[in-house]
Amino acid sequence: MTLQGSSMTQCPSNIQAQNLTCVSAFLLMSFSKDADLQPILFGLFLSMYLVTVLGNLLIILVVSSDSHLHTPMYFFLSNLSLADIGFISTTVPNMIVNIQTHNDVISYAGCLTQMSFFAIFVCMDYMLL
Repeated sequence: MTLQGSSMTQCPSNIQAQNLTCVSAFLLMSFSKDADLQPILFGLFLSMYLVTVLGNLLIILVVSSDSHLHTPMYFFLSNLSLADIGFISTTVPNMIVNIQTHNDVISYAGCLTQMSFFAIFVCMDYMLL
């Protein structure tokens, strides 16, 4: 079967048509393509990441150093802080690096790994809460 102006042919009946598309990477959406806005976004996300990680580390340090806080409530609070550090560390550092290097591509394996860790830490947060 040939269409007008193209060379489309029908497969023989003993050969099944297959999709041979191979996706090896995903294109990430960026916040802005404006070059003047990139350093502001980088500084904003880096500062938010550092405040979050340092705040959660401070909670863990205070709970572990004070013997009066060795109760189940503070034990779960420190575990929740640790899960929050892991939760935010799965996505934000990669985003910060992508903003700085102007790289908008993530590999399929990298995306699968990132989403797996993201799901693990989300489930840990819900189980602790």
